[in-house]
Amino acid sequence: MRYRVLGGTGIEVSVHCLGTMMFGAVGNPDHDECVRMIHTALDQGVNFVDTADMYSAGESEEIVGKALLGRRDEVVLATKVHFPMGEGPNRSGNSRRWIVKEVEESLRRLRTDWIDLYQVHRPDHRTDIEETLSVLSDLVRQGKIRAFGCSSFPAEEVVEAYHVAERRGLMRFRTEQPPYSLLARGAERSVLPTCRRLGMGALTWSPLAWGFLSGKYRKGQDIDLTTGRAALAPARFDPALPLTATKLDVVEQLVEVADGLGCTLPELAVAFPAAHPAVTSVIIGPRTPAQLDATLKGASLVLDDATLDRIDEIVPPGTDVYHPDGAWQPPALTDVALRRRTTDDRAAV
Repeated sequence: MRYRVLGGTGIEVSVHCLGTMMFGAVGNPDHDECVRMIHTALDQGVNFVDTADMYSAGESEEIVGKALLGRRDEVVLATKVHFPMGEGPNRSGNSRRWIVKEVEESLRRLRTDWIDLYQVHRPDHRTDIEETLSVLSDLVRQGKIRAFGCSSFPAEEVVEAYHVAERRGLMRFRTEQPPYSLLARGAERSVLPTCRRLGMGALTWSPLAWGFLSGKYRKGQDIDLTTGRAALAPARFDPALPLTATKLDVVEQLVEVADGLGCTLPELAVAFPAAHPAVTSVIIGPRTPAQLDATLKGASLVLDDATLDRIDEIVPPGTDVYHPDGAWQPPALTDVALRRRTTDDRAAV
C-alpha cells in the first residue's frame, strides 16, 4: 500500500481509505464481521479509516471503536458531523453549540481521546462559516482533533472558507471530500483544481457510483432492489427511468475497458480516482468481506494513458452521468426566493 501526505498536515495516509458507511444496521449489522473487515484492511496496509456520526445513527462509529481497541495508534481516524442525530432543534448543523456537543459523543462511541480528521459533512447556510472554523480551531487547540476538513462543499465555499480563515486568523480546512467516480466526474471542473491550488487533500467517495460500477448491475438484467445500495435508494436503480438506462449503457462500455485490461469493473473504478493528481485517498465502502477482498486485490492496478484516454471518450472530463450527491442541494437551487425577483421587480421597463 502506498501512502500520501494529507493536505499539508504531514500525516501520511494510505491511498485506499476504509469507509464504514455500510457498517451497522444500514448495511452490515454483524459487528464481529465488520471488526474483522477493519482488521483485514489494517493488516494489508490501510491506515486510514473514515466514518461519520450519522452512519447507522452512531452504530458505525461504535463498530470502529471496537475494532481499534489496542490498534488506535496505527490508524488515521476520520469522522464527520452535520446531519441530524435525533429529533428537535440544535441536533444538527455546523454551529458551535452542536459541534462542541457532538464531538464528545463521537469520541465516546469511537473509544478514543482524539480524532485525526474531523470533517463538516455538508455546508450549513444557517451558520456563518467563521463560527464553524472558530469552534474547529478551538478543538484542535484542545487536542480533541488533529485537523479538520469539509465534505461535499462546492468549490466557491471551499475558497470562501479559506479566505475567512486567513482574514480572521483561524485554522483552515485541510481536506475536502467530494464524490468522484467514472460516472461522476464533476469534481474535476473546480473542486479538485481548487484543492490543488489551496494545498488541500482530497478524499473521494463513492468510487463505485452507488454500486453501479460494482459489476452487479448490468444492462438487460433484473435489478434486485432488496439488498445493498439498491435497498437504500430504490428509485436510483429503477430500470424504467431514462437516467438508469443511461448509466447502464455507460457501464457496458466501461466493462469492455476493464476486460481489455484483464481486471474487474470495480478494480477499474477504484483505480480511476487515485490517478488524479489532486486525490490523496480513495474511500472504499465495502459491506461484506468479499467486497473488501476484491477491492484490495486490485490495489496495484495502474491505468496507463491509453486507458485514461478511452475513459475520457466514454465519460468526458468534468461530466456527471448522474448527480452523485442526493443528500444535499445548495439553497441557491432549493430556495425559489434566491432564484426569483419579486414580481414587481422582474420587468425590464
